[in-house]
Amino acid sequence: MLTGYQEDLAYIHDVGFGDFSSKSAPGLLEILHQKGIKNGLVVDLGCGSGIWAKALTQAGYDVLGIDISDAFIDLAKKKAPKANFQKASFLRVTLPKCDAVTSIGECLNYQFDEHGLIEIQELFARIYTSLKPGGVFIFDIAQPGYIRGMNPQKTYSQGQDWAILLEKTENKITNHLTRQMTIFRKVDNFYRRSEEIHDVQLYKASEIATKLRKIGFKVKIIRGYGNFIFSKAQVGFIATKA
Repeated sequence: MLTGYQEDLAYIHDVGFGDFSSKSAPGLLEILHQKGIKNGLVVDLGCGSGIWAKALTQAGYDVLGIDISDAFIDLAKKKAPKANFQKASFLRVTLPKCDAVTSIGECLNYQFDEHGLIEIQELFARIYTSLKPGGVFIFDIAQPGYIRGMNPQKTYSQGQDWAILLEKTENKITNHLTRQMTIFRKVDNFYRRSEEIHDVQLYKASEIATKLRKIGFKVKIIRGYGNFIFSKAQVGFIATKA
């Protein structure tokens, strides 16, 4: 099993698909301010290439970014040098006392470490314990019905020095999504080819909200971060510790 995004896909995700994090950042900062969290430590689970971590440090927060991918951690350290980063699974990492926890871009759905709702609830409990009173956990997930239309669905994307062929397949019975990718990245005068398969478990918003409330969180379901609106199959949560 892959231990997160590998080097070439991590690079492509950063330069070609980092707009989800960059467009989410203003709305996320607004949520933190509305909760009265204008400084302190934010733990970012599944920090990726550090786009959100950089926005946080620029806004005056302390940041600990967690990701299972070595390649993402390397990129994040360069992009957000004022933040701290740790390579680890969010299912197993020891969380410090903090003011907020975030997880942006469907991170909880990814099955680099196989898990289900039981492990998700255990994670929620650890997050609740780590948060200071009034602390907030902000995150988003992918829901069943992710693929609309043709299933499997094939797409092609390219940039100045990369290209990617993506085939997505959703099992409507098990709510399991598979992303199979053929990746091309230009290195010197040649293109390097690699393959990755990502397994994603889709969760219903109602299931996640129930788990959060069982732990003790006050839950608000959102359809975007500020002016940035999610796709139809995505949903976000603001979970506040009393």
